[in-house]
Amino acid sequence: MTHFKTKQHATPVLPRRTFLGASAIGAGLVGMWPELQTFAADVQDFLVGPPVKDIPPIQLSKHVWMIFAPDGFPTPENRGMMSNVTFVVTTAGVIILDSGSSLQIGQMAIRMIKKVTPLPVVAVFNSHFHGDHWLGNHAFAEEYGTQLPIYALAKTQETIKGIEGNTWRVLMERWTNQSSAGTKAVPPNKVVTHGQKFKFGDVDLVMHHYGRAHTDADLCVEVVQDKVTSVGDIAMANRIANIDDGSYPGTFKYFKALSDNAGQQLWLPGHGQPAKNLLETYGQFLAGIWEPCLQAVKDGKSEAEAKQMVLNDPRVKKRATDMQGFENNIGKYTSLAYLEAEKEAF
Repeated sequence: MTHFKTKQHATPVLPRRTFLGASAIGAGLVGMWPELQTFAADVQDFLVGPPVKDIPPIQLSKHVWMIFAPDGFPTPENRGMMSNVTFVVTTAGVIILDSGSSLQIGQMAIRMIKKVTPLPVVAVFNSHFHGDHWLGNHAFAEEYGTQLPIYALAKTQETIKGIEGNTWRVLMERWTNQSSAGTKAVPPNKVVTHGQKFKFGDVDLVMHHYGRAHTDADLCVEVVQDKVTSVGDIAMANRIANIDDGSYPGTFKYFKALSDNAGQQLWLPGHGQPAKNLLETYGQFLAGIWEPCLQAVKDGKSEAEAKQMVLNDPRVKKRATDMQGFENNIGKYTSLAYLEAEKEAF
C-alpha cells in the first residue's frame, strides 16, 4: 500500500545528463521552463508523504496540553503517530515537549496549536534521541524559522547529528510505508544541563537528568506552576519501554531521584496517558522483570528459567494483557535484564 500523492501531467522526464548539458541546449530548456516547474512540483509531491489526520489536543492543566497517540508503535495505518506531542502555552509563546515522529506529525501539531492559541512556538525540547520524539523538529523549524531554539541534553544533540539521526529517519519511513517521506533530520541547536531553569512568560521550567534509564540521555522537563513533568520514555503507560540503550537499576535510581527532587507531579509519558502514580506503577512492572532475573543469576539458573520466573511474577502478569507489544517484546527485555543482572551480580 502506498500513500504517495501523484498528479497526471504530460511532462517529459528528462535524464540527469540533459540538465548537466544545459550549455548545449540552454535555449530549449528555457522554452520548456513551465513544464520543468510542473515536473519539479510533481517530484516534490511524490517525495513528501500525506498529511496526518488531526488529533484534538487535551488540556491537562492550566498551561499544558497533550496531543495523544493511542498507538505505541509505528504502522502504515497510523503514519508514525506513536508518541505524544505536548505543548505548554505561556504568555511568551508556546513550548513544545517532544515534537513527534515526522514532518507530517509536526505539521498536524502546529495546526492543533493554532486552534488553541494564536501565539507562536518559541522553543522545542527533545527528551532523548529516539526518532519518534524529535523527527517532528523539521515542521517547527520550517514554520517558525531555523533559529527556533531546540533544546536537548548534549548526548542527544550529538547522537542526532551523527549517523543515528538519519538512521531513525529512514527507519520511520520504512515502518510507515513511506508515509513520513520528506522528513529531514533537524537536530537540537541548544544544549541544556541538569538543574537548568527557564522562564517563559508566566511559566517556569526545570530540567531533570539523573543518569542512564531508558537511554543515557533522558531529559525530563518539569512545568513548575502546573506540577506536571514530561518524562519522555523513562516510564510508559501502555507499552514496554525499549531498554536497549538503558538500564533497569538505572531506571529505578532515576525514578527515586526525580520523585525526591520534583515532588508530587502529574507524570506525562511519551507513550500512554499521564498519571500521578505512573512512576510507581511502571516501576513495579519493571521490578517484576528485573528482580526475578537478578535472583535467577544469583541462583545459577538459566536465561530460559529466568524468563519463566518473570512470566510468573504477579507484577508482570498483571500488565501482560494491557501493554501493547507485550508478547513480542517480553522475551527480548527479559534477556536484556538477565544480561545486566549478570554484570550487576558479579
